[in-house]
Amino acid sequence: MAEALRAATAELSALGVDAPRLSAELLAAKALDTTRLGLILRAKDPLEGHALEAFRDLLDRRAKGEPVAYLLGEKEFYGLAFRVTPDVLIPRPDTEIIVEEALRLFPADAALRFADFGTGSGALAISLAHVFPNAHGIAVDLSPQALEVARHNARAHCLDARLEFVDADFTTLELEPGSLDLVVANPPYVTEDEYACLSTEVRGFEPQAALVSPDAGLAHIRGLAPVAARALKPGGVLLCEFGSSQGRAVLELFSEPSWGFAQPVILRDYAGLDRVLRAIQPAA
Repeated sequence: MAEALRAATAELSALGVDAPRLSAELLAAKALDTTRLGLILRAKDPLEGHALEAFRDLLDRRAKGEPVAYLLGEKEFYGLAFRVTPDVLIPRPDTEIIVEEALRLFPADAALRFADFGTGSGALAISLAHVFPNAHGIAVDLSPQALEVARHNARAHCLDARLEFVDADFTTLELEPGSLDLVVANPPYVTEDEYACLSTEVRGFEPQAALVSPDAGLAHIRGLAPVAARALKPGGVLLCEFGSSQGRAVLELFSEPSWGFAQPVILRDYAGLDRVLRAIQPAA
């Protein structure tokens, strides 16, 4: 086992694969249906037979750039495991600051009514339902395949009774005015030029429709503004992720008087980059 891991690490490293040792360990654990700790306990055991074939297949796919999360079929987000497939974006740690900010703004026992626009795997909606046990949410996505993944994840965490899944374009969605305490979104915001420069791992495997937005990457965010403005209660909050170079443009957009948001603020991610807009509907 140890020798197989060393060889796999060297192979992936030579190909420039990110985190080659970690990739090798996770894929070996997947092939053996165990954990990374289990690998340590079996370090002296040979890797052979069907497990070796499975490991070799996973390594070949990783060498071609396929993300580890898709190979494993899951990704952790805010302490929960989520099924991921090529129909959904892989959840990123920086998006967790939306959940953290929601927890800072609302009491944990609040009976929130929230919506997650562009839910994908359901990571945000399910995490919010998990940390706010009295909350009910609407998870919206234009992709039926993504919604199936999100529904599976909600059932896996026993949260499906408090979540409604809606197959719709959130930019044209009609919700009851003043019905929501919170709107969260991680919409497409990558420009066409940025997309062309993304790594093969992203560009070659993750869904383009969930990444790219026209109009300098701002079309979906601009479409979100009036929908959220109508749906939020007085004092309701919008938390929306955007690209690290878009902070000024997003701030200007949500400062427009026509949307009625009060004091939009930019929150930074773990790397110190602009990442999330917080905007509040003024109290009545």
